[in-house]
Amino acid sequence: MDEGEIRGIVIATLKSIAPELEEAELLADRPLRSQVDLDSMDWLNFLIGLHKTLSVDIPEADYARLVTLADLTAYLKAKLG
Repeated sequence: MDEGEIRGIVIATLKSIAPELEEAELLADRPLRSQVDLDSMDWLNFLIGLHKTLSVDIPEADYARLVTLADLTAYLKAKLG
């Protein structure tokens, strides 16, 4: 799976939590939670959604590393091998 496909899945999962999201306004290097105004429960549901969609384990210890869209895409690409 390439980065574009992963990014699409990340955004689709994000839209399931925040349907008002405008993809064109997302900046890859800015914190997603502040861009989309997600609280901690929304963020957790988002990460669980990624886990379910991609069958990738995301340990709680890694949550702090997953801040931006670029962080998430790179992390998931590495996990998917």
